[in-house]
Amino acid sequence: MATPLSPADQRYADALEFLYCEADLLDTGRFLEWLDLLTPDIRYLMPVRLNRGGGEGAEQAGGSEIFRDDRASLEVRVRRLGTNHAWSESPPSRTRHFVTNVRVFATPEPHELAVTSSVLVYRSRSNRRDTDLFSGVREDVLRQGEPGWQLAQRTILLDQSVIAARNISILI
Repeated sequence: MATPLSPADQRYADALEFLYCEADLLDTGRFLEWLDLLTPDIRYLMPVRLNRGGGEGAEQAGGSEIFRDDRASLEVRVRRLGTNHAWSESPPSRTRHFVTNVRVFATPEPHELAVTSSVLVYRSRSNRRDTDLFSGVREDVLRQGEPGWQLAQRTILLDQSVIAARNISILI
């Protein structure tokens, strides 16, 4: 495991600010600005969660994901939100990202950080009474480049193995 950084380390503060800024961009619908936070080689995935009795076996299905995105597919997802063809987002979702339990680790790569965080995303739509909650852990790799810190990799492991939401058209 990588070396944990102290909250006094500037890189820790940078990672925390990155996550808070990202949450704000997503919650305010500034998705094109959110794309600027991603590296060209971004890997963004959500594996299928498994339930195993007695703590035996893996918690996720190897090679089976709810989604596996790269830069091109994330750009398509974001640009589609601005069209009349995003049926699952009509009316648009209102989201609130709560990011907690952030841990930041140095890595062998001098310009990268490994960051884990717990996330709770609340989603409501129009005047509908039903809402969605997505709870899980995110494992991120942040890379420092010319524009500052960017997201190079994200793995999202939801706490629920059966997703009750009608869709996951939002970014977690």
